[in-house]
Amino acid sequence: MEYVKLQLGCLAVIFFIVFSYFREIGVDLKKKNYSLFNAILINAIVYIFFDGLTAYTVNHLDIVSHTANLICHLCFMISIDTMVFLMFLYILSITDGFPRKITKWILICFPYAVNLAILFLTLNSLEFIHGKTTNYSMGFPAYTCYSIVALYFILTFLTFFRRWKYIEKKKSVSIFVYMTVSLTVTVFQMIFPEILITAIAPTIFVLGIYLNHEEPSVKKLHAYHKDTVVDFATLVENRDNNTGGHIKRTTAYVKLILKELYSRGYYKDLLTKDFINNLEMAAPMHDIGKIATPDAILQKPGKLTDEEYSVMKQHSENGAKIIQETFGKHGNEDFIKIAYEVARYHHEKWNGKGYPLGLKETEIPLSARIMAIADVFDAVSQKRCYRDAMPLDQCFEIIGKGKEWDFDPLLVDIFLEIRPKVEEVYKEIYV
Repeated sequence: MEYVKLQLGCLAVIFFIVFSYFREIGVDLKKKNYSLFNAILINAIVYIFFDGLTAYTVNHLDIVSHTANLICHLCFMISIDTMVFLMFLYILSITDGFPRKITKWILICFPYAVNLAILFLTLNSLEFIHGKTTNYSMGFPAYTCYSIVALYFILTFLTFFRRWKYIEKKKSVSIFVYMTVSLTVTVFQMIFPEILITAIAPTIFVLGIYLNHEEPSVKKLHAYHKDTVVDFATLVENRDNNTGGHIKRTTAYVKLILKELYSRGYYKDLLTKDFINNLEMAAPMHDIGKIATPDAILQKPGKLTDEEYSVMKQHSENGAKIIQETFGKHGNEDFIKIAYEVARYHHEKWNGKGYPLGLKETEIPLSARIMAIADVFDAVSQKRCYRDAMPLDQCFEIIGKGKEWDFDPLLVDIFLEIRPKVEEVYKEIYV
């Protein structure tokens, strides 16, 4: 019992997380819910269990057979390698996203697969050392296991530091803390094999990702905030005799463009999962400044006068102010920044003749350039109080003619190439 107290404590922490997690999300035995976090939870339990078991067996060589000791250590080393491999995949998923090419997957998995093979082939060379305070295992299998741990820790930190500028600040700090603590524990265990504190590393990692990324109540709060943003934007839109269709469609078009940009590998330094999620949530707020536009102008059935048009154009500046004043306390600075950009700059044009600042080309934030195409396409494809909807062919033609004049040329090409998907959205959310 004296050799497994730490492992029992760590297991208690993991089981508490498992209980809390599944209590919040609910368990449907008929529905298969696979996720990377679930795999990490399962492996953490296996890891800590065999850590405790091997701590016991290696100190009772007189009553535990050599074969049983080898099998227990094999399971333990496999779980160690699996944990650092899953850790790397998880950090990759929340920063870069998973690779899109099979060759990259092969490169990622190759060291892990090779090490598993080495463990099986060299297991008999594992040595059990009698230390001053406790026994421990060494030998070629242990060294190769340590090598894989070191490799995937290095890859994990390289991935993180390569992308840290594009990760939400609070998230980047938390990732750095729980990864550094896990690494420190692992390094101490490698240098001082008798201390047997290995179980702390997976416990800290699981606790870190649960509290910062996977805790269900935090996800529910995020979803609630997202719904609140959409409801607020829809309320504003209703003043323009619209039932919310414009918000739904433009947001869907933005998602399509983002997905295509990401799949093709454009703007790799900017298109992180956080950026994509924030822009999708900010898109409904692009016209929120219209809440300050008088009904007489907003609902006018005819053409606006120059003076009325000047008032209408103020909605971009007004929207930016509203976002700063109303949502500034949200706490997510990256989301506020993107929402501000979308509201203020979505009427800027590629040739510099837009408003409110006359920005041109890449001076216009990417978020606003994407929003501009979605907004214009939906505006011309829907009926308004002052005109009928235009045919879809004409709508796509307008976007095409705006290339290098009104819109980013790359985004125009992508939008026209995904026309079938755009038409599907148009038909599904025709309001």
